[in-house]
Amino acid sequence: MTTPLWKQDATPVPGAQFEPGRSYDVVVVGAGITGLATAYLLARAGMGVAIVEAGEVGHLATGGNTGKASLLQGTVLSTLRSGHPAGLVRAYVEANRSGQEWLAATADELSVPYVRRTAFTYAQTDDALSSVEAEKDAAREAGVPVRRATRDELDAVPFPLASAVALDDQVSIDPMTFATALARAAVDAGAVLHTGVTVRGAKVLPRAHVQTDDGPLYADSIVLATGIPVLDRGGYFAKVHGTRSYCVAFAADGPIPEGMYLSADSPTRSVRAVSAGDGPAGYSGIIVGGAGHPVGRGGSERERVDQLVAWARQHLPVTEETHRWSAQDYQSHNLIPFIGAMPRSLGRVRFATGYGKWGLTNGPAAAQRIVAEILGDGDKPRWMTALGTRMTMPSDLARGVAENAKVGRAAAQGWVEAERTPVPVPQPAEGAGVVAQRGGRPVGISTVDGVTRAVDAVCPHLGGVLSWNDEECTWDCPLHASRFEANGARIEGPACSDLKPLS
Repeated sequence: MTTPLWKQDATPVPGAQFEPGRSYDVVVVGAGITGLATAYLLARAGMGVAIVEAGEVGHLATGGNTGKASLLQGTVLSTLRSGHPAGLVRAYVEANRSGQEWLAATADELSVPYVRRTAFTYAQTDDALSSVEAEKDAAREAGVPVRRATRDELDAVPFPLASAVALDDQVSIDPMTFATALARAAVDAGAVLHTGVTVRGAKVLPRAHVQTDDGPLYADSIVLATGIPVLDRGGYFAKVHGTRSYCVAFAADGPIPEGMYLSADSPTRSVRAVSAGDGPAGYSGIIVGGAGHPVGRGGSERERVDQLVAWARQHLPVTEETHRWSAQDYQSHNLIPFIGAMPRSLGRVRFATGYGKWGLTNGPAAAQRIVAEILGDGDKPRWMTALGTRMTMPSDLARGVAENAKVGRAAAQGWVEAERTPVPVPQPAEGAGVVAQRGGRPVGISTVDGVTRAVDAVCPHLGGVLSWNDEECTWDCPLHASRFEANGARIEGPACSDLKPLS
């Protein structure tokens, strides 16, 4: 994949020299929207904070999303309402509204531009009309002032659209511009930023600390803002599932729909305009997103992206493809993020995961809750308590059972398929990878940039046999969404170590 649109002119925020063994009030792991918001709020409250990031600011999901901060999120509210009481849906909306308001207010404070656009959940065909209507009803019940799209709004859209529900005054923003400004503001407030430092784990006894490749950092509190926790306590890797989705940005030679669109039916199609107010300076175009699939279980990722591009060229006035990228998101089985203290951590480790592709609103909300808990604020908004004490419903259990059954099948299938392909195998073509079996152990062999490599193809997390991603040239785990570069270096997921290189 190429560099995301948002990163084309992004200036890295310089990190400080890492000093192993130092102590802080709080160590925040991850410099995405959640980690940066948490660090900024804590530093402003006078706490000593260190941010530790394996890559750069906005390295993964924050720098790879569509830049939409909306309370209308496809069919999330109606899906949530189908298995939960209205009060829980309302609390989810209140959390996202708080996150959205914080994002907009902070963007104003930091002079980061954004655009107010109308968000639409739309039906591509008549078969999804009932889904759009259900989203309208659930949204209104939860206090979201949605409306039916007008005939003029429907007629102005060149792609298939049978009906839509609309929500005005939502936010579109360049997420990297915001993340960069937030990181600088956190540093100005006293936080210490360390980039290029990989955290491999955390311990709470005898003294709480994070373990990095460069040595430990100690803290009274640790915040894991890493997409999915890098600790297995609580088993959250089995309570969420990882998905990959793709975005393609195009220049255009005709009128561009000015809203933010997300389909209620499959295949998912997301469309949003980009201007200088909510994108890189001087850029004007349109982003088409979708092609989502469970990590490591998508078939050919390249074919999915090609289908997305073909759809855009068929239905939109697009010309040159300017950028292509992807992102990974984690969704809880009941659509409500997990936020709070990690089990068996003596209250010293907090985390957030399961945003389901809506990190620009859920991320700041998670930061607000984590900060309130660390600071001991007594007067918390109602949504914090409501989401923190939610009950598991039968529908949640059913989704969890179904997902973990898929994980079990993927685990068995990977080993069986590796047995069918013993080494030696033909050298893979450029950009291709294959899993073979050598001495009873799956081996991943790939060719990228003219270099053929072999790595242990068993995920170090829980032993899943990895799958080759032919769009991004990575090894992806179909069990719990860990990902690795062709040379075996860990990218993301619950796995904490790299793949072993083989001759």
